Amino acid sequence: MKEKIVVILGDGMADLPDENNDTPLSQAKKPYTDALAAVSEIGMTKTVPDSMSPGSDTANLSVIGYDPLLCYSGRSPLEAVSMGIELSDEDVTYRANLVTLSDGIMKDYSAGEIDTESARELIAFLAKELDRDGFELFGGISYRHCLVRRRAQTCGVKLTPPHDISGKEYEKYLPSDEKLRSIMLESQRLLKGHPINEKRKKEGKNQATSLWLWGEGTKPKLENFREKYGLNGTMISAVDLLKGIALCAGMKSVDVVGATGNIDTNFDGKALAAIDALKGGSDYVYVHLEAPDECGHQGDRVGKTRAIELIDEKIVKPIDEYLRSAGERYRLAFLPDHPTPTSTRTHSREAVPYMIYDSAVKKHGCLRFDEDAARACGNRIERACLLTEKLKTFD
Repeated sequence: MKEKIVVILGDGMADLPDENNDTPLSQAKKPYTDALAAVSEIGMTKTVPDSMSPGSDTANLSVIGYDPLLCYSGRSPLEAVSMGIELSDEDVTYRANLVTLSDGIMKDYSAGEIDTESARELIAFLAKELDRDGFELFGGISYRHCLVRRRAQTCGVKLTPPHDISGKEYEKYLPSDEKLRSIMLESQRLLKGHPINEKRKKEGKNQATSLWLWGEGTKPKLENFREKYGLNGTMISAVDLLKGIALCAGMKSVDVVGATGNIDTNFDGKALAAIDALKGGSDYVYVHLEAPDECGHQGDRVGKTRAIELIDEKIVKPIDEYLRSAGERYRLAFLPDHPTPTSTRTHSREAVPYMIYDSAVKKHGCLRFDEDAARACGNRIERACLLTEKLKTFD
């Protein structure tokens, strides 16, 4: 029987030290993780190649075991696959955020984390006006949506993620591609005064004032995960990007009721889904937690620290306790995909800390799991795309 492998991924969990040399990882009360750290391999790994943008797409592909330099074709097509959008090899896709623009500033990249029901009504309204010239707009979850350009070529212009320009003047970041720019500007006209926005205004919530297009890509081609690694894989995530990676790789993707991608997500449900997957025959389970990243983008250091504490209490502890009770050898990895420092509120490509616990091989680890401890241990995985192979052969 194969050893069980579980990867717990705290999206954006790594950070920069504050004036007291603390990070959310070092400040968080995470007794279960730190207890495992004492007998685990602790080190640093590079998840994003220097030549690529630091995103959850490239970074998670790496951690799952795919070299993004060889297989990456853009972020939005992975999300499109998760949304059930049929793509041909000639189609080009774009991530379409609903955002809040105010007085020339990118006020909120998520339109106040708009609820899915309201967002889909707005997207359906926009689609009636904007679906033309080969463009099709599709509704997703919360502020995250998708625009498809049928039988086209990539425009090759810089498209800036909205979370990279929070609080900045947005005008100079509008795309130079005429058609994409016109869609974004027309969406602003159409959304102004929409009843949903009027209601949100009265409730003191950020309005969805514009579409913001980014993450251009083409139909992805990933090697089948089972054929590549000999493992039956399952993905537990609330976000379309990770679900899309799983589906493209032939892994099972599990939807968890109440999983939001934010700090109010159903942590307990995710842990239970992971345990059910292990009981059901999965050799490899990837549990993706988006909450630290969302708090990083919001500049919420307290929330990010709390998100890490909840991951320790409600994800790491119950999954590890189940694996111990099952009496089989297992390996558990815990790491971020990239840093999302609360001071900059966007992704960066620095190396991140990792922890690998093997139930049969006790290591001399560290008293805690954080950035400083991982650097001090001296272990390093130069390319995170080697992590899955390492987890298969760890000793």
